[in-house]
Amino acid sequence: MTQTEKPKDIKLIIGLGNPGMKYENTYHNVGVLFIDSLKDKKDRKILRSSVYMNESGAFVKNELKKHKVKPSELLIVHDESDIELGKVKLSFDRGAAGHNGVQDIIDKLKTKAFWRLRLGIRPISPLGKERPKADKFVLKPISATNKTVLKKIFALEEAKLFS
Repeated sequence: MTQTEKPKDIKLIIGLGNPGMKYENTYHNVGVLFIDSLKDKKDRKILRSSVYMNESGAFVKNELKKHKVKPSELLIVHDESDIELGKVKLSFDRGAAGHNGVQDIIDKLKTKAFWRLRLGIRPISPLGKERPKADKFVLKPISATNKTVLKKIFALEEAKLFS
């Protein structure tokens, strides 16, 4: 993060996910679920992506142009399979770290200088158990217990973003 970019400068928030009932309640849709949980915020435009995760770049580029927002004023909210459920990372100007949706955004915008709210979805593995591969859980339905964890995280992150 440079000295000039600050989270308070965010003007557009876009949650990533996949469209359709098949994906509605899956871990891969945590970004759009976060957007759905937000209250009405007059000072920032908040959007739910309407395209498949791996095709997010063109959608994001179009919304930036439509709302006259610079990439540095953008926050992308998405699932992060490398972070444990219940943990969150806010970052700026970072690589995709293997996230295909984020990589598509970087490719289409030709910059990585935007904000990302990375919501952890990795199951907490018992000691001695091997971590499951992302493709084994990202498209699975979110359990009731994990929905409760996510709702708490959503409320905390909303308070940080809009205080």
